[in-house]
Amino acid sequence: MAVKVAKFGGSSVADGIQLSKIREIIKSDPSRRYIVVSAPGKRFSGDNKITDLLYLVKTTMENLLPYEQLFQVVCDRYTAVHANLGLKVDMQSAYDEILEKLKTNPSADYIASRGEYLNAILIADFLGFDFVDAENMVKFDEKGRFLMEETFTAIREELANHEYAVIPGFYGSLPNGDIKTFSRGGSDITGSLIAGAINAECYENWTDVSGFLMADPRIVKNPKQIRTVSYKELRELSYMGASVLHEDAIYPARIADVPINIRNTNDPEDPGTMIVSPERAEQLISGESSRDIITGIAGSKDFTVVTLYKNMMSQERGFVRRILGILDDYDINFEHLPSGIDTVSVVMSNKQINGRLDEILVEFQSRLRPDSIDVIENIAQIATVGHKMSARRGTAATLFTALANAGVNIRMIDQGSSELNIIVGVDNNDFNKAIQAIYGAFVEA
Repeated sequence: MAVKVAKFGGSSVADGIQLSKIREIIKSDPSRRYIVVSAPGKRFSGDNKITDLLYLVKTTMENLLPYEQLFQVVCDRYTAVHANLGLKVDMQSAYDEILEKLKTNPSADYIASRGEYLNAILIADFLGFDFVDAENMVKFDEKGRFLMEETFTAIREELANHEYAVIPGFYGSLPNGDIKTFSRGGSDITGSLIAGAINAECYENWTDVSGFLMADPRIVKNPKQIRTVSYKELRELSYMGASVLHEDAIYPARIADVPINIRNTNDPEDPGTMIVSPERAEQLISGESSRDIITGIAGSKDFTVVTLYKNMMSQERGFVRRILGILDDYDINFEHLPSGIDTVSVVMSNKQINGRLDEILVEFQSRLRPDSIDVIENIAQIATVGHKMSARRGTAATLFTALANAGVNIRMIDQGSSELNIIVGVDNNDFNKAIQAIYGAFVEA
């Protein structure tokens, strides 16, 4: 039988109503055999996420204040769902176990992870599935570094004993048995790990949106949905500011070539967005006319471009290395490094510069001896991303013409050899107008 792994995020498991929805989704497809769950999210505006409450429990303990009543608020959320759904599982034993552990002042990782732990116990009972603790499968070394191969092996061995299982996301364990959480990506990473380890047919990531959009809906009205995107395209969009899965949550599925399907718990009939290998993307998009040019547009504001000019720069060995050395001294990552024969531009985020631009310019002048330095501040970067779009005739012309017609002045252009994107720098004030113009030229034309 084909196997799918389905992960349900915080909004999808926030209360009994949402859990009833996910049960219908899971039962509608018997291949959805392994279910990864987050801790309950907000039920309404102004509500608290369970994980936030648990971190608050830890803070309360550190300040030597009574924490029992706050922990009871956490338990009450699960107890209400337990009662509303008429479940039989003994949650009180789990609460008591955690309360005993809290007396030993456990780590923040342990406390935060209990949201997923309790939710997985409850949902396993609701679905009639086995509960399998991620603590026994997701492995970290003694320094807290994630161990991919050991985790894959442990997942395969454990799940071979369970035809259907619910697994808490977000955490694993250290060699001494202590709980260790992922620093980012949380339950998304766990779902990807399960899917990659068992070579699942698909990894379904269920959330409160129907996949990814071609542009930010706050900028472009009713942007089209991205039906298919390659891992590489997603990486480009994510890096440029699009709200998508973190790379850590994609990697385990990607190395196993497991497709990722972003789905909407509240609209399960919508096919969502498929994230696949470039080869699969080529096959899936062959009939989609809009995908013949671009996949999506993403960007972010507040960058500074420093351009250094020096005659015969291309003949001076180590020039770029010295630039990067200066940035390293200031603990700054460069975003892009477009160059010419006698010029090189360094694009840096204002956040990383953190008010030290004058100091950095002094270092550039004293250690590089350029003929001139030009600085452009308050620049926005916009990436237009598409599968091999740079090899398609007229793509750049269409983009630049659209910006010119919209009255947007291009301050920087960077087109890499990956054939995936064209990045332009424009003034912060032109950010929205530029994205709207590019979207209009490629999608609405």
